[in-house]
Amino acid sequence: MYLNREENNSKAGSLSLSVLLVSLAVTVCTVWLVALCGVCGWCQRKLGKRNKPGLEAAGTSEAGRGRGGEKKAIKGVSNKPGNSPKGHPPDGHSSVTDLANSLTGDMVMLSPGSEDDDGEGPICEKLGRIQFSVGYSFQDSTLTVKILKGQELPAKDFSGTSDPFVKLYLLPDKKHKLETKVKRKNLNPHWNETFLFEGFPYEKVRERTLYLQVLDFDRFSRNDPIGEVSIPLNKLSDLGHMQTFWKELKPCMDGAGRRGDLLVSLCYNPTANTITVNIIKARNLKAMDIGGTSDPYVKLWLMHKDKRIEKKKTVTIKCCLNPVFNESFPFEVPAHVLRETTIIITVMDKDRLSRNDVIGKIYLSWKSGPAEVKHWKDMMGRPRTNVAQWHALKA
Repeated sequence: MYLNREENNSKAGSLSLSVLLVSLAVTVCTVWLVALCGVCGWCQRKLGKRNKPGLEAAGTSEAGRGRGGEKKAIKGVSNKPGNSPKGHPPDGHSSVTDLANSLTGDMVMLSPGSEDDDGEGPICEKLGRIQFSVGYSFQDSTLTVKILKGQELPAKDFSGTSDPFVKLYLLPDKKHKLETKVKRKNLNPHWNETFLFEGFPYEKVRERTLYLQVLDFDRFSRNDPIGEVSIPLNKLSDLGHMQTFWKELKPCMDGAGRRGDLLVSLCYNPTANTITVNIIKARNLKAMDIGGTSDPYVKLWLMHKDKRIEKKKTVTIKCCLNPVFNESFPFEVPAHVLRETTIIITVMDKDRLSRNDVIGKIYLSWKSGPAEVKHWKDMMGRPRTNVAQWHALKA
């Protein structure tokens, strides 16, 4: 009896020891699994931050271009707009770099080009088109050119329209030019004017190039070029009969050329009645100084109809054709005057010894050029969201 009781106590002690060992093993495994999960989660967060799509096209420097010619796309910023808390607009005086860090989910990058535009190539701006007729009379040795009409010309004036006219040359002769009448405030002008180049033998006519330049008339400053068309007359198969053409206008290269591009972000806050303009950076600016560079800065005017309301400007970047500004400017714009509001953005070249030169301009409003109107409407359609877009500078 006594031996049985001792055996039972021995069995109970062995069982308790086994339970204790099993419990200890389970505890160790649990701690190990928790630690492993924590390490995995930390790694995922690190990788997520490293691969997170940011605003490289909008706010970073140009350093990424040097990697074997690789270009960064701005089309595919996949962040959804409208995630910013209502009633808390971004600080208008903070830099765009800070905005990029704090409002990554609220920046929408747009391009005036196609859906496949990578944002780093030249911007193909629509300049409209022109209709004209050309024919040669062998009997009179006269070349006849009829300027008929233009369509969808871009707005050059801050009022959202243009005053177009056409200059005609027979290149290489630039001394003798002919001009149409000016059509006031018209983006689809009808000229219907006929011009005669008399006393030209057919052999000489075929050596000439018909050059048409559409300009915006400006009473108080230099006329702004809109676009041009060139046709070598030896390329026309039947010059003896009047032929009518529609031709797309191309950027003028007679001293105007491309002036560069500017990346601008707009943010409309309907609660505060403000439009914040973020001047981010420029690229490929036209050199205005003798040394082949420029000292660019950006000047902004808030316009109501034809009246200047408020002026602001960025700092000057010395000797740089690809400056990064990252400066924000808030403008107070009540909702009832939005349709009469224009923001004129001018990129200037600072000159210490003479007058500052204009490199190029942008007119942002409801009724300016197609790319500008698209940007304005996208800004209105995404309140409290920074909407960025490249713009080609105009003369």
